[in-house]
Amino acid sequence: MHTTPNMTEQELLNDLLEQEKTLVKSYATFITESSCPNMRQVLIDQFNSTCQNQYRVFDQMKQKGYYQTKDAQDMDVQQAKQQMTQLKSQLVS
Repeated sequence: MHTTPNMTEQELLNDLLEQEKTLVKSYATFITESSCPNMRQVLIDQFNSTCQNQYRVFDQMKQKGYYQTKDAQDMDVQQAKQQMTQLKSQLVS
């Protein structure tokens, strides 16, 4: 009989978080490479669902103190938005 060592809750959640992050990246790639509108929509739906799952795992880890973060200041959020808007306009031009 094959036995595996027990993982702690933190290790399990960390492993799950990494898997969800990998899925998000994979779906993003699949979406950008899809040429069929129906398939693209299925992938987008799965991407959104996976993003929600990833956030739930992250939030649970954060609440349990397994994932330390600090909230961004409003000014930092606004600055990031401006930078992304500028980048988008440069790419569209």
